[in-house]
Amino acid sequence: MYIKENISLKPYNTFGIDVFAKFFVSVSNIEDLKQVLTLKEYPDKLILGGGSNMLLTKDFEGLVIHINLKGIEIVSENDDFVTIKAYAGENWHEFVLWCINNDFGGIENLSLIPGNVGTAPIQNIGAYGVELKDVFVSCEAISLEKKTIETFTKEACDFGYRNSIFKQHAKAKYVITSVTFALSKNNHKLHISYGAITSQLEVMLVTQPTIQDVSKAVIAIRESKLPNPKEIGNSGSFFKNPVISKSDFNTLLQNFSDIPSYPVSENEVKVPAGWLIEKAGFKGKQFGDYGVHKNQALVLVNYGNAKGLDILNLSKLIQKTIKRLFNISIETEVNIL
Repeated sequence: MYIKENISLKPYNTFGIDVFAKFFVSVSNIEDLKQVLTLKEYPDKLILGGGSNMLLTKDFEGLVIHINLKGIEIVSENDDFVTIKAYAGENWHEFVLWCINNDFGGIENLSLIPGNVGTAPIQNIGAYGVELKDVFVSCEAISLEKKTIETFTKEACDFGYRNSIFKQHAKAKYVITSVTFALSKNNHKLHISYGAITSQLEVMLVTQPTIQDVSKAVIAIRESKLPNPKEIGNSGSFFKNPVISKSDFNTLLQNFSDIPSYPVSENEVKVPAGWLIEKAGFKGKQFGDYGVHKNQALVLVNYGNAKGLDILNLSKLIQKTIKRLFNISIETEVNIL
């Protein structure tokens, strides 16, 4: 374990924002992680995983701790199901592919989501009708106060839409070290009705899809809509899809008859934030080195050397405009630091 000084965080965040950490350390085992968390000479610490769900707006004057814990283990299995433990530093998409290659089903719809396994439960990642909570068993996390490992069950995580206990009253109090999943081994339950999966499978000439086919379809859809962070800096969906009351939605329908929606409950519907942003005229709009992606209005992008504050100010402009036009408040999905 070696603590470095004045390290650029550009390679460690998918937005590609070039801010600096005064001190930086990468930890690859839990004992080193416990040790570095106790270092009193670095009172300000920032935990960094895959860097896929954050927007860095300034240099960090403390110690950045990069979580690089690796490993995938089969905990238990029977004829129908398998329980798998994956460590926090594993790349999420590579973990999904590992499961698919072993014919373990349940997370194929979550293919190509950027980030690492350890950050996946924090916002209960989801896509195309599937959420992390659907396959989640538990996670282990180190208490920053006690420096002990605690286990969080699905119930304890209090999952919601892009939400969990780790974004609420347990925020900044724990570091997730591993996540345990329950996946199917046969008779996989496919989720192909959401979005364009069925259409993509037809394009692929697939009539009896497997989990491998679903994954390939999701990857094709995402690649057609979303920029590759290795080519254009971004953090995936920057905003959450807002949930509004049916009465407010019916009011909107009077002026916007084409507004799409998805039922959430008897009294609430979810409205696509991307549609709102596109309708407001932001889709594809570029402001020098940053802007809104041309194929997906939910995605804010860094075309080169944009500053985090540039992208933050753009997000605030979008939020203000959506509120003015539709009287809807849209929240950010990313963490802003």
